[in-house]
Amino acid sequence: LCQPSSVPAILSPALAHRSDLPIPSLASPLSLAALASVSSPPSASLVGLNTSEASEQPSPERLPGSPLERQLAVDEKILNRLFWYFSACEKCVLAQVCKAWRRVLYQPKFWVGLTPVLHTKELYNILPGGEKEFISLQGFAVRGFDGFCLVGVSDLDICEFIDNYPLSKKGVKSMSLKRSTITDAGLEVMLEQMQGVVRLELSGCNDFTEAGLWSSLNARITALSVSDCINVADDAIAAISQLLPNLTELNLQAYHVTDTALAYFTAKQGYTTHTLRLNSCWEITNHGVVNMVHSLPNLSVLSLSGCSKVTDDGVELVAENLRKLRSLDLSWCPRITDMALEYIACDLHKLEELVLDRCVRITDTGLSYLSTMSSLRSLYLRWCCQV
Repeated sequence: LCQPSSVPAILSPALAHRSDLPIPSLASPLSLAALASVSSPPSASLVGLNTSEASEQPSPERLPGSPLERQLAVDEKILNRLFWYFSACEKCVLAQVCKAWRRVLYQPKFWVGLTPVLHTKELYNILPGGEKEFISLQGFAVRGFDGFCLVGVSDLDICEFIDNYPLSKKGVKSMSLKRSTITDAGLEVMLEQMQGVVRLELSGCNDFTEAGLWSSLNARITALSVSDCINVADDAIAAISQLLPNLTELNLQAYHVTDTALAYFTAKQGYTTHTLRLNSCWEITNHGVVNMVHSLPNLSVLSLSGCSKVTDDGVELVAENLRKLRSLDLSWCPRITDMALEYIACDLHKLEELVLDRCVRITDTGLSYLSTMSSLRSLYLRWCCQV
């Protein structure tokens, strides 16, 4: 299957020697469709395909070759093995060939770890009269998707999604909203209705406020990512720290968060939170690092990427107090020098990944300190111009 020029072992000798049949290959998923002698409907949706939209299962008379070969094209045992070799995009195409293939491919096991991305314009069908009708999400429900990314949506769009997706109440574990106009009211409704959400991402959403976080955040959320949202500042971190006692991961990109915010975390979060990413938090200084290392002593992943006011002294605090760190990102921190690398090498014995991109003051001397770190597996030095 991995070599298009070879004949797959699952093909019978009779079928393999037929010159008029294409050999299935990863590069051409529709060659499998040709094996079934059925073409996919030109107007069908690649991802949200409904049961009624797929073409009929091919009749034995339409299939080429012997009865054994005809049976081969729709044998579910073979297809269950075969379809693992294809990418997600190819599976979307193959699922349109016939009902037998769709029945096999719509098993949740083929879609684990994938997140559908839906833009506003893809959520509605335009009816002949000009009215808008929300699309059917049944195809997503059959495949058991438990996470979605919605782009450019409004409060109304989110309410429509909740009403139309059968698994929205309990089955959706992860929600990502990007470049959306969701307001405080919409955020509150979403988290109140979708009781299964434990992972939440808000990116480029400028219409909700810190008050919305206070009224919406629920203790069941364990992972939160907030980036490029203009109304997020210190009070938002206060809401996160007080309302999310089970938080394990926080990703934050906020230009107005100061050192004060990092002192809000409670002792409970100090025990549970293992991942903290502060990206381009320009106002964070070494004082904020002091607050952080005392509030969150069990961190294993830390990013201070773009925190340009952090210096070697801040790195020393990290190295002395966060001995469990396995990943540290100091990229785009122009004040970091070779001294910081000495602190890291002396104290962070469990560190496996170190990112130093754009640390322009690091030299060969600093890198020599890292030679003693036997646990280090990944080292990033892009644009370190003095190395």
